[in-house]
Amino acid sequence: MKPTTNHWADEAAEKIIFEKGEKELYTCASGITPSGTVHIGNFREIISVDLVARALRDMGKNVRFIYSWDDYDVFRKVPKNMPKQDELEKYLRFPITMVPDPWERDKSYARHHEVDVESKLPIVGINPEYIYQAERYMTSYYAKGIRSALEKRNLLKEILDKFRDEEHKIQGEWWPVSVFCEKCNKDETEIDEWDGDWGLSYHCNSCGNKEKLDIQKAKGIKLAWRVDWPMRWEYEKVDFEPAGKDHHSHGGSFDTARHVCKEVYCWDAPITFRYDFIGTKGLPGKMSSSSGNVITIEDVLKVYTPEVARYLFAGTRPNTEFTISFDLDVIKIYEDYDKTERIAWKMEEAKDATVYQKEQRIYELSQVSANGKSPRLEDGHQPYQIPFRHLCNLIQIADGDIEKALSDLAANSGGPKSEQLTALRARAACAQYWVENCAPEEFHFRLLPAGGTAALSPQEREKLKPLSDTEKNAVRILRDDVIGKIEEFADDKSCAAAIYAAAEKAGVDGKVLFGAAYQALIGKDQGPRLANFLRAISKERLLGILKDY
Repeated sequence: MKPTTNHWADEAAEKIIFEKGEKELYTCASGITPSGTVHIGNFREIISVDLVARALRDMGKNVRFIYSWDDYDVFRKVPKNMPKQDELEKYLRFPITMVPDPWERDKSYARHHEVDVESKLPIVGINPEYIYQAERYMTSYYAKGIRSALEKRNLLKEILDKFRDEEHKIQGEWWPVSVFCEKCNKDETEIDEWDGDWGLSYHCNSCGNKEKLDIQKAKGIKLAWRVDWPMRWEYEKVDFEPAGKDHHSHGGSFDTARHVCKEVYCWDAPITFRYDFIGTKGLPGKMSSSSGNVITIEDVLKVYTPEVARYLFAGTRPNTEFTISFDLDVIKIYEDYDKTERIAWKMEEAKDATVYQKEQRIYELSQVSANGKSPRLEDGHQPYQIPFRHLCNLIQIADGDIEKALSDLAANSGGPKSEQLTALRARAACAQYWVENCAPEEFHFRLLPAGGTAALSPQEREKLKPLSDTEKNAVRILRDDVIGKIEEFADDKSCAAAIYAAAEKAGVDGKVLFGAAYQALIGKDQGPRLANFLRAISKERLLGILKDY
């Protein structure tokens, strides 16, 4: 069952097995602090782990994929895209899990952001086991790990200082833990003493509270980040966890955590790799980075089907920076995915065996899976392919009615089979959203009503560019010689030839006829490729629009 591909996820899986040895269970981990909207850059880590976990499962291995919500971290600042800013500022320095949900939907601010992600991940076939660190810390789950850190705090200080220059080395007394005040819940506290056993004393600089806590029972004691992370590696027996380029910088948190894990918690750090940043190009609707809005997986899934969304990541090595587009590049991305799909299904011949193997594996990993393994092509239905651009045109021809567009498609070309409709509807929903919210203005069009300009109100007619007598004559010839015989053209090429013949008959340049046709049909100087456009619209509707020419 071992794949023989050189896809990066398979390479990572093979490295995990080689370095960690044969095991009954491999643990892959990811996690984030829900301090604000979980954006698409954060999603890159989640799906990178999912792809490696899937590669391991494809090799016949048992895999545990854990996702940690670090919801016991400090609420340090209010993101500028959050509502009720003044209200949220009252909870600065609290644990995130104790901050109220400003939308009043969930039990806390942290839980709101967690739910937003957890509700969307299954759509792209990602189903990790969630671990909530607030629950763990507040029930003293890590008491032994905390005590170990206190017992070895001098060693921890040495490890952390090893990667710092003189100016940034730890000065004075240092503790590997912090405390949320039991009285006011803020972390504006200082450790006073550890009794060498389970007692830890602190005082609060915010409310003045002083007390001695029992580590085995206290809910407010938390390990520092560079100690907490490796402690959990050992606790969960993590074999693989990637990290962003900031964590992977020399002397960064992964370097220190690796040493802490081995020297303090006696566990070898997980296999890892660095993943790079993600950029965005074009923004849906009225979104803008300056207003604090960020792109989320939910935003991506409005424009890209789950399979194409996975394809963006499966087809790109994690250490490569790339851009997720919402502008006209969306069409190209769908075209690239469709080509990969054709090669995988052998509807299109690959250049050679290596290209086939690469494209097939990318396609497998792009498919949504219910069991965390790559679905086998022979177990599925061959997809129905329709270019994204053409689908956008069909939906606009149908005045935004997806079901009518699909019905027209079936009437004109035989259409999809029943088992292909679900996937086609999903793509159509993305096409509709993209046209209405992301596509540039020149991509939009709306067919004029039956009766053409005569059916418009005087105000609507005033907005249209009037046609000359020569242009009107060219439209008449197009109507009679091309549209009147549209069913005789087997493909766009033969239809295009007839259009140019009509222009020649009218004594005008092809560009003149094209411009006149677009004005007569959609009231614009340009539009979709004319031959394809005419063949996608019912003959009766076209004749109705142009009947008065």
